Order: sequence, then C-alpha cells, then structure tokens
Amino acid sequence: MQRISRLKRELQLLSAEPPPGVSCWQTEGRVDELQAQIVGGANTPYEGGVFTLEINIPERYPFEPPKMRFLTPIYHPNIDNAGRICLDALKLPPKGAWRPALNISTLLSSIQLLMAEPNPDDPLMADISSEFKYNKPLYLEKAKKWTAEHAVQKNKGCVEAEEKTPENKNKKTAHKREALSAQENLEHTKKTQDTKQGVSMMLQAQPTKVVEKTRCTTQRTTR
Repeated sequence: MQRISRLKRELQLLSAEPPPGVSCWQTEGRVDELQAQIVGGANTPYEGGVFTLEINIPERYPFEPPKMRFLTPIYHPNIDNAGRICLDALKLPPKGAWRPALNISTLLSSIQLLMAEPNPDDPLMADISSEFKYNKPLYLEKAKKWTAEHAVQKNKGCVEAEEKTPENKNKKTAHKREALSAQENLEHTKKTQDTKQGVSMMLQAQPTKVVEKTRCTTQRTTR
C-alpha cells in the first residue's frame, strides 16, 4: 500500500514538474512497471537521441531501489549491452548509496548526468572505459554512431508509424476530400459564371440583329 501511494505521488510530480529532458509514465495495466525517456544532453555524443528506459518497482520500495535498465542501445562505459547501469544510487548500502529519501526523479536525473559525465573508474564495459581514458576521439565517434543508429532512427520510425496509423490515414483522406470538394465547387462556380457571361453576350447581340433586319426591311420598302 505504501508503495502504491508513494508511486502515485512521484508520478504526479514527474508529470507536473519533470526534470529537463526527462519523462516518465506508468505502463498500462501495471502498477510496478514504468517506462522513461531521457533526451541526450547538448555537447555530448548522445545529443539528438532519445533513450528509453525500463523501470521495475520492487515490493519493498522505497526501502529497496527500483531496477532500471536502458531499452535503447547506448555506447557508454557504465552501461552494458543488456542496458544495465552501474550507478551507486541504484544499489543498496554498503556497496550502494540508495536511501528511501531518493526517488525516481532523482535517479533519472543521476542517469542523465552519468550519460554526460561517464565514470571510467567503475565501468561495466572495460573496452569502452579504456577508449574513454586513452582514445577519447574514438569513443566519441562510436558513441555518436550508436546514437544515430539506435536513438535517432528509432524516433523517426515512431513518427512514421504514427503517420501510418488508421486515424492519421483517415485525417489525410478527409483533408484530400475537402480539397477535392473545394476544387469542384470552384470549377462549378467558374462554369456557371462563364455560362452567365455567354448568355449575357448573346442577349446584348440580339437587339443589334433586330435593328439591322429592320433597317434592311425599311430600305427594301423604300425602293
């Protein structure tokens, strides 16, 4: 019960005042499963990417820390290929620094900071840590490449998927129908105007012909 009431308060706070570049929401139908997204920080190799995380809330929360992992692949010395994160705040003492006063918002902010400032002295990926320490240009190049391949393209795919949904297709069809209807009305109005103009010209021309016929008849009678 304490876990549920605590989660409700935290989600309300995250919805009302989320940390910059962070969003979090509850998975539909599950109290203990959340998802979050972190926007890659400016002037980092993750800039332009949006990284999705999975959050599992244990029964003993807040006395036990949430389990968090990246769903979006990321090239980082403190995050492994399975998305697991090496962060003190995600572990219980004495090895970790979790305490009940912390919350999901502070954890996500800490992960965002870890993305911007990796800790190569406590790595999960030794090879990436070595690159970060001794060949940083290569690390930056690979991290940017991974971001472009996994964090940016995936977002474009989501946008395309949204555009392909039946609802959006119906909206586009409706817009096309409205455009065609407007065009047809315009053409119909133009034709009506042209017809009226033609009739008007014919009416204007007819009296002249009558006058001409009258003049011819008069001339013949005179002769």
